[in-house]
Parts: sequence; C-alpha cells; structure tokens
Amino acid sequence: MGCCLGTPWRQELALGCTGKAGVTEQSSPAPEAGPSSPDPSVVLLALRDSFPAEISLSFSVESRSSRGRNSQLQEAARKKLWALESDDRGVCALFKELSARLVCTLAHEDRFLLTFKTLEEVWKFSTYLALGYVGTCLEQLLFAQDFWLDCALVEDTELRITVDEEHLATIYMDLLLQEGVKGMHAEFFLQGSARRLEVGAGGEEGLQLCRNELIHVKSVGQDSKWEGTSLLTGQRGVVPAAALEPIPHPFYQWFLKNYPVGFGLSQEISGTSSQAIVKGRCIATKDHRGAAWDELSFSKGDPIEIIGFFIPGLPWFVGKSLSTGSIGFVPTQHVNLEACEPLGKGFVFLSEEEKPPVLHLPCSGDEQHFATLLGDLAHTDITSVYRLEAALHGSKEIQVPQSWEEINDWATSSTSELSSPGSETAPATLEDVLLEKLDDLDYPKFFIDLNAGHMEDADVFDPILTFLNQDSFVPSFQSFYDLSFSFLHSTFYGFSDEDELVLYLETSRNWAKRTRSVWAHVRLCFLLGKLCIKKVKFSQARVYFEEAMSVLDRGFGDLPLLAALHVSLASVYLKQNMKHKFSSLLGKTLTLLLCLPGRSFSSENELELLTYVLRESIAVGNAPLEARICFLIAKLFLQLGRTEEALPFLEHLQCLSTACLGPGARAGPLDAAATLGYLYDKKCLPNLALASARSFVPSSAKGTPTPVWRAGFVLQNVSKLLGKRADGSGIPALACPYLKQALQFCRQSRAAATQRTLCAVLSTLYLQHGARLDGAARYAARAAALGRLLGEEEAFESSLSLAWVHLLQQRPGAAGDVLRRAAALPARLGRRDPAGAAHNLLAMALGAQGRVQEAAESFLRALHKAKEAGSRRNQAVSLANLGQLSLSCGAAQLAELYLLWSVRLYAELQGRREPDAELARVLLWLAQAAVDRRRTEDAKLCYELALGFALKWQDLRGQLRVTERLCHFYSGVCPDLRACITYQEHRASLARQLQDRELEGSAREALSQLYQALGTPDALRQSLDCTKQSLRIFIDLEEAAKAAEAWLQAGKLYYLLQEDELVEMYFQAAIQTALKGDNFSLAMDLYEKAGDTFFNGSRHRARAVEFYRGGAVPLARKLKATQTELRLFNKLAELQISLQGYEKALEFATLAARLSLRVGDQLQELVAFHRLATAYDLLRMYEMAEDCYLKTLAMRPPVLQSSAEALYYCKVYWHLGNLTLHQLKDEQDAATYFLLALAAAAELGDRELQALLRAKLGGIPGAPGGAEGAPGCATDRPRWLSEGGHVV
Repeated sequence: MGCCLGTPWRQELALGCTGKAGVTEQSSPAPEAGPSSPDPSVVLLALRDSFPAEISLSFSVESRSSRGRNSQLQEAARKKLWALESDDRGVCALFKELSARLVCTLAHEDRFLLTFKTLEEVWKFSTYLALGYVGTCLEQLLFAQDFWLDCALVEDTELRITVDEEHLATIYMDLLLQEGVKGMHAEFFLQGSARRLEVGAGGEEGLQLCRNELIHVKSVGQDSKWEGTSLLTGQRGVVPAAALEPIPHPFYQWFLKNYPVGFGLSQEISGTSSQAIVKGRCIATKDHRGAAWDELSFSKGDPIEIIGFFIPGLPWFVGKSLSTGSIGFVPTQHVNLEACEPLGKGFVFLSEEEKPPVLHLPCSGDEQHFATLLGDLAHTDITSVYRLEAALHGSKEIQVPQSWEEINDWATSSTSELSSPGSETAPATLEDVLLEKLDDLDYPKFFIDLNAGHMEDADVFDPILTFLNQDSFVPSFQSFYDLSFSFLHSTFYGFSDEDELVLYLETSRNWAKRTRSVWAHVRLCFLLGKLCIKKVKFSQARVYFEEAMSVLDRGFGDLPLLAALHVSLASVYLKQNMKHKFSSLLGKTLTLLLCLPGRSFSSENELELLTYVLRESIAVGNAPLEARICFLIAKLFLQLGRTEEALPFLEHLQCLSTACLGPGARAGPLDAAATLGYLYDKKCLPNLALASARSFVPSSAKGTPTPVWRAGFVLQNVSKLLGKRADGSGIPALACPYLKQALQFCRQSRAAATQRTLCAVLSTLYLQHGARLDGAARYAARAAALGRLLGEEEAFESSLSLAWVHLLQQRPGAAGDVLRRAAALPARLGRRDPAGAAHNLLAMALGAQGRVQEAAESFLRALHKAKEAGSRRNQAVSLANLGQLSLSCGAAQLAELYLLWSVRLYAELQGRREPDAELARVLLWLAQAAVDRRRTEDAKLCYELALGFALKWQDLRGQLRVTERLCHFYSGVCPDLRACITYQEHRASLARQLQDRELEGSAREALSQLYQALGTPDALRQSLDCTKQSLRIFIDLEEAAKAAEAWLQAGKLYYLLQEDELVEMYFQAAIQTALKGDNFSLAMDLYEKAGDTFFNGSRHRARAVEFYRGGAVPLARKLKATQTELRLFNKLAELQISLQGYEKALEFATLAARLSLRVGDQLQELVAFHRLATAYDLLRMYEMAEDCYLKTLAMRPPVLQSSAEALYYCKVYWHLGNLTLHQLKDEQDAATYFLLALAAAAELGDRELQALLRAKLGGIPGAPGGAEGAPGCATDRPRWLSEGGHVV
C-alpha cells in the first residue's frame, strides 16, 4: 500500500525539468539545468495533460494462508458494492472521512475513482493509506455480517488496496505548483536538487544551494524563478525553479508551514544513515579534557556508561566515567559504540517506560465504561419478560470445546475476582494519567510568612534553604520541574496570591546568596523564572535562568534540574529570537531534552523548542531523531490536553513505526493505534476510530488498553456507524472477533464474571444471526456453567438463556432438561416472574415434543404467575402462546379466543417498541386463525394492523415479514391482483432499503408477472420496466440463470407490446447468457420458451420453428432429454398442421411417434399417434390415418374410466366413421365405428349426440337401425399398428 508517498516525489522532478508530457522512466537521471529549462507553468500544463485529476483505487480480497485471491469473498464484496452504487451516500461519507472525494464507483472493476482538491487532503489520505486504514475501512463497508462471525476467516483475510503512488505524487506536485503559480503571496517549501547553484541568472542575487537543502519559497510573479529563503542559513535570494524539487512527505510541507521559526537552523544536528538509538557502555577513542565544568574528562580507552540514550546525530550525550565515577557531557564523536546495545529490534526510539503515558490515554475512564457496556449487553430480561413462541430453525449438535471440569477450574481459581481486568478506578483527569501521582508522598511544606520583622531573620529561611540546598535529586523536587506548577500547592502554603510567593522566594534567594547556598540559590532562581514564564514575563525569566546557570558549577547530582534549566532557558532564547545565545546553549540542551527517558516536561514553551529541533532533523534526514521528537511533541500535546494538535504528530509517528516493521511483525516500537482511535472518536470519525482500534495489538504492559477495552470500543463505534445506540437489540457482527479475543484474555487472567459476561454477549450476538445457532448454544452453555458458580441470579438467567437457544434449535428435550434443573432457583430468589418465565419456556419445550396437554397446563401456570405479579405484558404473551398452541392443533376457534384476549392486553401497552413488535406477531397468528375459519375480511384487518405497527417503529424486517404474508394472502387466499401489486411494490422498496439486492430482484420479477397478468398496455409497460430492473440486478449479482430468464421475459413483453423488432434480440441475449456459462439445460429451456411465445401467439407463429428445431432439439439430443425432444416434436407437428405444412407435420409427427415408443409413456404415445393420424388424414393417406387412430384407441383401457375418456372415444369413432364412409367407401366398417361412437355417447348420456349418430347409421344400408337392403360394401385394408405392429 505504500508509506506516505516516499520516493515517487523525486521522480516528478525529472518530468518538471525536461518539460516532457508523460512520466519518465524511473532509472533515467535528471538532466542538468540550463538556461533553456521550461517554466513551471508549462510543466504544470504538461502534468495536467498527461495525468487525469482522478486516481484509481482498486481492492483485492486476499487469503493470507493461500497467498492468493479469495474469489468467493471478492465476489461478495463486489455484489455489496453494486448494491451501494444506487445509493452511494455511505461510500461518499467514508471517503470524505478518509480525506478523499469520490468521483464514481466502478463495481465491475473492483475500484473507485477519487480526486483531491487540497494538499492537506493528499497528505491525510496518504497517511491513512500508509497506516492500512483505507483497506480496513473498506472491509467494514463491503463485508457482510456473516463474514465477521467466522473468526478464522477474518484472521485469514486481508483486503489489499492498490493505488498508483506515482500518480498520487503527481497530483500532489500539481497542487503544490498551483499554490506557487496562483498569486503573489503563495508560499510553500521545496528542497534543493542534486546540483549546486551559486548565482542567479541575469545578474540577480541568487542563493547557494546544497543538495536537499530546505527552501522556503514565495511566488514573486515570475514563472521560472521564485524568491527563496534557506532554512539552513536564513539567506534570501532568487532561486531557479529547475533547481528545486518537492520535499518527500506531505507531512513535512504541512509541518514546516504551520510551525515557522524566526531564524535559520543551527547545524548542531547531523544526518544519519542506519544508526540506531543505543544505550549501555561505550569506549573512548581519544583523550578529552572538558572545556567547562559540565563536560566529562576522560582518556582513550576509558569505559563510559551512557546515561539515558545515545542518539546518533547529536553533538553530546550524558555519560559516566566508570574509571572516576564522574558524570558530564561527552562529545559523541569521541566514543566507539560497538559495546552498546540498541533499544530494541528494528526502529526503536523510546524505552518501555515511556509508552504508558501515551498508550494509557484511551483507558482514562473508558476501561470501566466499556466493562459496564458489556455487562449491559449481557444482561437480558428473559427472567422477567416472557418469550413468544419462536419460529423454529434446523437443529445441530453442540460441541462444547471445554469440559465442565475445565469451566469449573476457570471460575474456582478466581472466586474472589468477579470484575473485569482493568476495571480498577481509572484516573479522573488527563493529568492524572500522564503524570506520576505525587499525593501519596510525604513532602515537606513551607508556610509563607511575610511579617516584616521575620523577613530579616535568617532562622526563618533556614528550613527552606536547607531543604533546597541538597546536592542531589530527591522525589520532593519533582513538583518543581513538572508542567502543572504543582509545587504551588504541594510545597508552599499560606499565601493569598502568587505575588506574595514571589516576594518570599526573592527573599529566600537573597539569603541563599548571603549564605552561599549554591543549590538553594539555583533552585530558587529556577522557581522564580518559572513563575515569570507563567505570567509571560520572558525577559525577567531569562534573567533568573541565566543567574542560575552562572551560579551552577556541579549540576549532575540533580539531572532533572539541569535539564529543566537548560530547556527553559533555550526556550526563552528561541522565543525572543536571541540566535547567538540560543545556538551556544542548544547542543547540550538537545541532549537533556531528548536523551533522558524519565524527564518530565517543565514548560509549555518546550513545544517551540521541540518543533525547532524537528525542523532541523527533517532538514538533515535524521529519521531516529525525527521519530523521537514526534513522540515527545505528541506526548506534550496530550499532556496539555490539546488532543487535536497531537493527532498529526501521532499519525506521522505511527507511519514511521509501520514503515519500519520487520517481516512477520504486527506492531512497531510504539503501537499508538489505540490512542489514535481514541482521538478519532473524539473528532467524530467513527470509520477511522474503528480501523485504528482493529489494527491495535493489545500488549501485556500495565496501564495499556486491554482486549476488553478494544471489544467495547469496537462495539461503541460500529453502533455509531450504524446510527444507533449499542444495546442488546442489535449487537454488530463486526465485534465478534474482538469479543472472542477479550474472552481469551479473561480466561488467562481468571476473571470469571467477565468471562460469563462475554459468553452471554457472544451468545446474544450469534442468536441475532439465526444461521449461527450452534455458536449461540455453545456460548450460552459456557455462560450457564460459569453462572452456576457465581450466584443463583446469574445461574438462573444463564440457564433460561440456554434453554431459549435450545428451543430455537428445535432441541426441546435439551431445553426441558435445562429448565428442570433450574426449576428450584426461583423459589430461593423469592420472586414470581422467574418461575413464570421458566413455566413459559417449559411449555414451549413440551409443545415441541408433542405433549400438548402438558404444554397447555404449563402455559396456564405461567399465566397465573403473571397475574400474581401484575404483569400485563407477560399475561399477553402467555395467552398468545396458548393461542398459537391451539392453532397448531387445528383448534382455530379456540386459538382466536386466546389471541383476541392477548391483543386486548397488548393494546393497553402501546407506546413501546418491544410490546408493539410482539403485538404485530400476535396479529399475524390471529390473521392465520381467521384464514383457517374462512373469515378473509378479519384476516385482512389483522395483517394490515400488523403492518401498521411495523411501520410505526420503522422496523424494516418486521415490515418485510408482514408484507410477504400479505402478498401470499392476496395471491392465494383472497386473490386481488392490484392489492398484490401494491404489497409487492412495498416489498421491493423494503429490499432496496435493506440493501438486499437478491430479494429486490425477486420482488421485481414477481411484480413483472403481476403487471403482465393485468394485460393492459400501461401494465405491460410497467411489467417491462420491472423486468429490466430485475435484469440489471441479476447482471450485477452475476446470477446468469436469473438474468437469462429476465432477458426472455423482456422479449415476451415486447412481443405482447407488438414491438417485434426487439423480441428476437432479447431472446438471443437470453440464450447467449445461458450458453456463455455452458448451461445447456437452461439454454434448451430458453429455446423452447422463446418458441412457445410465437407458438401460443397470434403473429409470426412460423418463427417458433427455428427456436424448436434449430435450437432446442439439438440441445435435447445432446443432453439426451428424450421427454423434452418428444414434447418439441409434438409442438412442431401441431404448428406445421396449423400452418398447413402437412408434409413437415408428418415428418415431425412420425419422429414424435417413434420417440414415444422409446419413452414408454402411454399418454405421450397416444398424443403422438393422434397427431400422426391427423397428419396422414390431412395428406389424404386415409388408410394410414385410420390405422393410427385405431392405435390410439387401442392404448385406452377397455372399460371407460371417465366422461372425458368417453367423449374422446365418441369423437374419434365418429371421425373414423366419416373417414371410412366417405373416403375409403367401406360402409360396413363405417357402421361399426358409428355404433361404437353411439355406445360412447350413450355412456355420456348426450341425447343430441346419440340422435346425430343414429341419423348417420340410418343412412347406411344394412346397418342396425339403418335402411333395409343388402349390406354395404367393404374393403380389405392392412392395419399394421392397430393389430400389434411397432414399426412407424
């Protein structure tokens, strides 16, 4: 993902100097500058022509274990992004929080297009990119709830971000140059390139530039030259634009611009390549005699112990000669560091003791807050509020990973520890967090007595002079050197204002001079100077500090005093722009400021000194020093309570730490992610707060955030993202991995109560995601086992929760066992509600086991307990459950009685969300009872009332549940096409609000069918619109089969709308969609359905042939779908008959007849031979027609089974009679056929038909009932099929 846009910035300089439109090769060197170098405005135009203003951000879901793409999750993320395309407000808000502007979303390419308008936006976005927060935030946006419940998958999955860093660098340079071109007053910072320029062109005074020298540039209206000021020397002059390049990091640009100094850099600091900050012992490489009292003298080869740190690049460090025991400043160039040890592996710039003040900040009161939050989430009302009968889910066996003996071991080993780890009373203020507590120490206190007579009495000041004249540091002195002026209250008392204290200290200082109490004199001057700084009297403070420095001749006994004195005086020199004095003091001040890990800040003015030194470390490229100063600045800002100002430095520090991580390392030398999350949360940036907390790796260090803190913090911020308060009604799935890690932490720390709390929260979480009932049961079982060891109240609550989960799993036997074990607890608790709740759940278990009578009795007991307790809600639940039990037994009238009683009680409880939600469910049951009793108007009223309650509380899931029932009601129970359309429209709208694209697609598909059923032109247009919407959804979801069906449906609708030019195009699109996925079975069905559209229509019926014969039949043969092939040939035969293509009809009918014999389906065989007979008849092949008709009749049973069968016999024999009489001239056979038809007509009881047949017979000589005379003529004809032949 890159880190803070490092090297690409330098690549753009070559582009700028050559003036080429495009990106140069990275390996090509920049040409030497000359008089023909183009001006920056031309370069800027070239940049804009070459690079679009937008940048592409792609994402890829990777598996850490397989080191490849997780295609399934990638597809799921893409579908979620498609769902967000229609309403991208959430995506826009996310990227706004990440300081980028969303141009568009390209879901099909798994990428976004972003743009930036300011330098700060580029800086912030590149920071979040380097920290990994962009990918983490997209995980939170794109991954579904079920993903977070699979912790192994979460651990194995990484969403990787790809950004063209060179392009991002180009956008940054473009914005930077715009600032330089736009106006006369634009200011920014650049650095000198590799060459050295001495004099400006055209005789103008120019600057002498060295490589990487920082230049403060101002636009002077000339395109090719700018006015520049060297930060190193402070010199001003004209600088050719071609001699400059952007500084590497956007953070530097922001810092240098926002923290200016009055004069150039001191050059006291040198750059360093790969040297680390070290500690331990070093060896002197040459003799050295100290030039001042505070410098250590030593000989070559002497071992020197480093006091604090040795920071490469600084001129001094504090050392102790192991030969003489003396302490003093040591020149860093005179020692060998081979015997030293680094502070840690890799890039380490602080000690372990320095971490807690920064890392403890999020814990300030929040650890207990989050422990309370988890406790609230774990607590349920299951012991006091009855549960309605629930919808049952599939059962699974529960595998409890730990035995009960293990669970007992967890709890019994810590029976006294019932609170969350880290739940001790947290410090109330930020200062308590960041400073050592001094209240517990027994400090001496001095009464301020300003009585004039006493002021001249040396004995009065002897105690304070004795106290202050100690030659070494004692804990009592710490209050003198801290930031909060705590000595005003801890050391002195009895003064009404600070002026009285100053007078007292001045008098004490005079007595210290007289008595030559050097240490007391120095400390008093320091205190007086500090009080002057508090009153912003810097000149007076400087006088006191300089006096202290002049008196001090042996200061290393009290190193905090020496450090505070040096730092305070240097800060005053810097503030008053006293360059020479500042420079002379800076070298040793840097050592005391940066190299002593235990030093406390003594003044807010140290901030200016730290920013000055950071400026110089950036200029010389000293990375370890830069990191350490950033840490100290962030720490100081946090201690001052200026958290927003600390944020950029903490982010940059985290970037430096992250960029230097070794392979396999999860956290840098200072994992400040928790503190960053806390600061983001204060700035109302929930996505970033959540990303920071998720990236935080909890450590075992005391005073740092624990996994319990992280779990609570994640819960709180996910709830903010979802726009609701964290409560038990909706625990976000994203918190699941962090709750499990908190549980593991509590197991290790033997915190039994917190374990039970977390198990209960996890059980509730899994319960809210119904597909994970096995997980809910597993954690409920753990909570119940721990609850039994913590107390009866906890044991009973956990037992009822476990029984409820078992009921949802359809394990009524297990639920009953748990409830029977818990039955004795309510009596000991002395409350009625728990007993009633247990009876209610036990009744559900008995009912699920088929023990209806016992279940009813248990529900009645629960009802009785609810009446005794006066709980109307519990009475309503008991009655509703009795109604549902009655309904399941088929007693609809009794069910209606109980349910109506329940509804009346609920009506008195209206106004709260939970009872109203329960009332909606009861109304659904009441509606079902009304349907069973065929009272549709009552059912309609109940359904619509249930929907009204769901609408009242904006319960989308509840609305969806009722709406689906209403759709079923108006489509099947009480058909009403327009009402069904209304509710299907609402169903589609709900699916859109729930961002359930699959559900929306199916709803639009159903709406299309309903509008089509209306049949009006407007309705057909509406149907087409719904079909196209569903088609877009199915294409987005890559549901090829559903998309193909939607293409086909659109083609059918165009046919009905008589827009024939589009019909075949949509049909072909449907078929090609199926063939593209090698779904030949679907393609065959689509060919047939497309042909059916023409076959069943009134226009272009001949077009059906190409879909049947050219498409469906070859695929049916390929797939060996004989039944389908037979059906197709039957349709083709009938189609050709209707089109008068009799020879083709005969061909298809013959093929159908052959296939029917192979299939062995008698009905299909009958249809095939009947059509074959019809084809022969139409082609005047009467003998073959007669044989085929007789074949069909031979396949029917000899005894007529129904009136329809008798009618078929009658019609076929009548037709055979006419055929033989008029075409074959066989009067005898004709008479026989007419007689058989007459018998079938008699069976039907159709007198009119019988009369017609007798009339026919009357016209045939010799026939029964016919004219008298010789029998009619007869012919001898072969009958292959009707007499048992099988050759067609």
